[in-house]
Amino acid sequence: IGGREHLGAVAEAAKARGIPIRVGVNAGSLERDLAEAHAGATPEALCESALRNVALLEEVGFADIVVSIKASDVPRTVAANRLFAQRSDVPLHLGITEAGFGMAGVVGSAIGLGVLLHEGIGDTIRVSLTEPPEREVEVGIEVLKALGLRGGVRLVSCPTCGRCKVDLRPVAEAVREGLHDLDTDLTVAVMGCEVNGPGEAREADIGIASGAGKAVLFVGGERRQTVPIERAAETLLAEARRLASVGGASAPTARG
Repeated sequence: IGGREHLGAVAEAAKARGIPIRVGVNAGSLERDLAEAHAGATPEALCESALRNVALLEEVGFADIVVSIKASDVPRTVAANRLFAQRSDVPLHLGITEAGFGMAGVVGSAIGLGVLLHEGIGDTIRVSLTEPPEREVEVGIEVLKALGLRGGVRLVSCPTCGRCKVDLRPVAEAVREGLHDLDTDLTVAVMGCEVNGPGEAREADIGIASGAGKAVLFVGGERRQTVPIERAAETLLAEARRLASVGGASAPTARG
């Protein structure tokens, strides 16, 4: 903004247009006096920076504010946002900034966002990856779905232990790919043995429990048919699309 002398003008322009102002605090650009006072970009320093800048906006009569406090590591980000949430009710925009790319970036973002959202902290999120924006959105959606904060298709698939008698990974991958464009609340189970498989398949809206060369299809907790494992994915996907076309989940015990 360019200093306090411009703050009032910016606030008035934003208010006239109904535009919120985000107070963004980043560990990489913390005010020098706060960094010196706290011996670095500590959670306390980040929280104090956010509170200071919120106060400056409130002093010029602007209250349509959202705060973003980010660091590149999970512990500082979580601690700083916890501190701010304890001291202010201004909405929080969450994110792990410069999280990186690949598995490390996904895991760091998921843990940081997940911890705070599970505690009821945060109003909006941003996943920051060195990857295409579509990937960021995909990860963010999966975080929200895992916490039960967003609906959609939820895929349950087993880790293929020694009891698995089929090559389940291609089946699970085909099901995941086939479900990608479905926008409905649905829990789908792809299981590979007769021990845990039937229970998970019954608990899902639809699912399969696999045995040697075959798979049993469950719909709404009921056993429907047995098909060769080669037809398991197409059978499950056909039933998923049928359920989606009639309005979604049918099982009373559905967890999606």
